[in-house]
Amino acid sequence: MTLKLTPADLAELTVAKQQLESTDIAVRLADAVGAPIERGLDMLPDKASELLNDTVRKAIEKALDLAIKSIDQQSATKPFAGKQLHRWLAAGSGAVGGAFGFAGFALELPVSTGLILRSIAEIARSQGEDLETAETRLACVEVFAYGSPASSARDDAAETGYFAMRQVLAASVSQAASHIAKHGLSGSGGPALARFVSAIAARFSVTAGKKLAAQLIPIAGALGGAAINTVFIDHFQKIAAGHFTVRRLERQYGADAVRKAYEYLGA
Repeated sequence: MTLKLTPADLAELTVAKQQLESTDIAVRLADAVGAPIERGLDMLPDKASELLNDTVRKAIEKALDLAIKSIDQQSATKPFAGKQLHRWLAAGSGAVGGAFGFAGFALELPVSTGLILRSIAEIARSQGEDLETAETRLACVEVFAYGSPASSARDDAAETGYFAMRQVLAASVSQAASHIAKHGLSGSGGPALARFVSAIAARFSVTAGKKLAAQLIPIAGALGGAAINTVFIDHFQKIAAGHFTVRRLERQYGADAVRKAYEYLGA
């Protein structure tokens, strides 16, 4: 197979693929608290699934609101905080959340999600993305879906990877971008934004649930919450780096050429 990418760009794509598909968040969270995640899952309250989904949806809605209303106000002359500072801030919010169980999680998740989004936006800009466009800002929010495993065997992209998930999200992203371009974010945001939020939240809730389970392990507490959030933000920073590397290469070589090279790397 003849590849259009230069050896240097192919090497970057190789790293991007590893970032997008080789990160097991559950294992990393378990390592952070020194105990299996299953212990935390056993401690979840009976209505945990409903409460978790509601918390995750609110966190994604706030992240989308942040993306639409304020990320585009940043400029090259007003850079975001660095990756490490975002990690420290996330660790701080995790320490608070970890000290108060599920109630702390519900308060802390929107905060840590917003911090992660800021970090994702910085990574996007470093890869040449224009943060003033609705499409780029939505691409930042999409990272929460790419960084989460399938929720079940019925998930549209359960076993088919990064590009399949992008294809699943493509219609909702296009409709949401069109809505934002015409109306901004008003009221509930309309059905287009609601569908986009639902698609992202459905995936993000799986990873958020593992984070919650880790925080509920008794030995975790505040220090464990800080460690968990450090792992959490690092995970999504890596996913963002992979995602926006792929997008940069697509702008250079075309989407088909990059996808073929990506698939070749796994052959």
